[in-house]
Amino acid sequence: MDANSFLMGGGGAPTAKFPTPGTTVGGRITEQPKVEQQRDIQSGELKFWSDGNPMMQLVVTVQTDERDPAVEDDDGRRRIFVKGQMKNAVADAVRQAGAKGLEVGGTLHVRYTHDGTPKQRGFSAPKQYAAKYVAAATSELNAPASAPTPPPGPAGASDPWGSAATPAGVNTTTGEISDPPPF
Repeated sequence: MDANSFLMGGGGAPTAKFPTPGTTVGGRITEQPKVEQQRDIQSGELKFWSDGNPMMQLVVTVQTDERDPAVEDDDGRRRIFVKGQMKNAVADAVRQAGAKGLEVGGTLHVRYTHDGTPKQRGFSAPKQYAAKYVAAATSELNAPASAPTPPPGPAGASDPWGSAATPAGVNTTTGEISDPPPF
């Protein structure tokens, strides 16, 4: 947490939500991504693996077109908590972009593609994701000189894959991407 966040309070931008397959959240990365330990959703306690090692996640804040009337002064920023299968999808997207990692000014879009197969009986199927990343330098080259600010819209309004529920090149059974998703 930086000094201004501490001073002004609050936990940062709202969390990105992926409620149904086809939901896409993304936009320009506005803050340096940071690694932090996961917390239990109900208790708030830090999470650990069975061997005692901390369960880590990457927190990426992106500027979206989303606005939630229930969030006071919602500016559209959303935090994407990258862990589990999403980590693999984001890492693949970074490699496909020819980048070394995520950076401020780059654009990241993550789509919940489908549910995988539960590994253990009685557990929910794990969400499967696809991701698209464009490095900051490339994003700047492709940005219009004086692009107007898009109007606020629903989740997925800045969807780089268009309106299809599953991006082209994504195997809906395995979630693997055979070709980079189109923009």
